[in-house]
Amino acid sequence: MSWRRRLREIRAGFEPAFWIANVTELFERLAYYAQSAVLAIFLHESLHLSTQQTGSLIGTFGFVVWFLPVLGGSLADRFGFRNSLAFAYLTLTVGYFLMGSLASSWMAPLRERLPLYWLVLGVTMVPALGPSVVKPVVAGTTARASSESVRSIGYSIYYTLVNVGGMLGPIIAYLVRSRLGIESVFRVSACFVFLMFWATLLFYREPSRSKEQPAASVGAALWNMLAVLRNFRFVTFLLIFSGFWVVFWQQYIALPLYLRGYVNPNAKTDLLLLVDPATVIALQILVSYATRKVPTFTAMTLGILITSFSWLILSVHATTPAVVAALVVLALGEITQSPRYYEYVSRLAPAGQQGTYMGYAFLPVAIGYFIAGPLGGYLVHHFGEVLHQPERMWWVVSSVGFVTALLMWIYNLVVKPVALADSALAK
Repeated sequence: MSWRRRLREIRAGFEPAFWIANVTELFERLAYYAQSAVLAIFLHESLHLSTQQTGSLIGTFGFVVWFLPVLGGSLADRFGFRNSLAFAYLTLTVGYFLMGSLASSWMAPLRERLPLYWLVLGVTMVPALGPSVVKPVVAGTTARASSESVRSIGYSIYYTLVNVGGMLGPIIAYLVRSRLGIESVFRVSACFVFLMFWATLLFYREPSRSKEQPAASVGAALWNMLAVLRNFRFVTFLLIFSGFWVVFWQQYIALPLYLRGYVNPNAKTDLLLLVDPATVIALQILVSYATRKVPTFTAMTLGILITSFSWLILSVHATTPAVVAALVVLALGEITQSPRYYEYVSRLAPAGQQGTYMGYAFLPVAIGYFIAGPLGGYLVHHFGEVLHQPERMWWVVSSVGFVTALLMWIYNLVVKPVALADSALAK
């Protein structure tokens, strides 16, 4: 097929809804990673929450963001993609605005009457609900609004735009914070998603291509959840793999607190956080090609090991170049394991349950965030504020990764997951 014919096929293979949904996802991810880049510093330095409280709040926020998409897809199927997406962006608008107003004078009465920790927790739960609908709607639109011949390209576009948003978000955060103040980062994020609310209402139309049979209700989704949880070997794998995300999410939790508290109080942590997504964009194809012949489970375990070694760099050199180096190595581990992880989950799923199992592929991300938050806050407090040896905390973070890799190796020996996956597909 000539490249011109392929280009025509690509242009004709996507409905307008595909482009609208993915462009809004780009700006949603930009808004999300902009506020994530400053969230730890905002909670600790602006609201004067302790490092432990900061870690706990971020962990709970991240858990909700990544766990609820399991049920959000059922809501989107029930009420329609357009209505659900618009509602999600409006919820994000309100949530980000409230987060940016936590230190404002008009919220002073609430701060005086309510414990600050619980007030912040309640406010952060509002924007946490938004991605639970945005993620399944955009992924579902990508599937339904693209023909079979270009669907794989559609998911590549989706994945690329997510990473572009992840890279641009910290840049926006730095520019806004340095000129308008840290609270304005949340308000700018609110403006971005509010524009996406109007873009959805004005331009998005329900995609027509669909051969899927979605769950009829949230109750059906809950029943599917119980069915998956009865698969002990699969659940064991998900719990083990959560260790990777405990290590990975420290770039948004412990790293900003560590840098500003013990390396450089004026460190541009938001700007440094673009290193990971930029590395993913630049090297994903190259690393995937270089590891194409590595067995799936071996590649996943190798990615966990690489990511674990990244934080040891900071235990030796606590400088800005060392942070950049650590985040590059962190990203190399991520892109080594990430595509192979989803490949493995799709192979392990029993016949007829691939969709359900792929939905639970995000569960380790949520569990990892839930553990990473309190752990990161505790480590900064214990090794920094109590022992005054903050560099030692990175040994603990890396140890979590090493133990995870060891458990993966044991799981591979005991369960023989490749054979199990082949058996499942044969049924």
